[in-house]
Amino acid sequence: MSQTSTLKRTSMSLDQETLGSLESLATKWNTSKSEVIRRAVRKAKEDEAMKTCRMTPVEALRWLRKNGISREAAEAWKDDIRLEREAKPNWWDDRPA
Repeated sequence: MSQTSTLKRTSMSLDQETLGSLESLATKWNTSKSEVIRRAVRKAKEDEAMKTCRMTPVEALRWLRKNGISREAAEAWKDDIRLEREAKPNWWDDRPA
């Protein structure tokens, strides 16, 4: 956090479980409970922003068709898929009956 930012005091009501988790994280991270809350809020905000930026499968396919990928990236992807398939050739055998 920048040193020029202004902090505002606020109050909130937390249940015992949340308060215990807050105190536990503050101890584990060696920081204040306020900083734990600030970090959690920033992380939640980032996660929400990522949800809105994420492409649907159809959008991703359209992007790929328009932009393509490098030969190296395509080869790496193909190798990853091959290794995954070789590691579990009969994946269907593990399905529940």
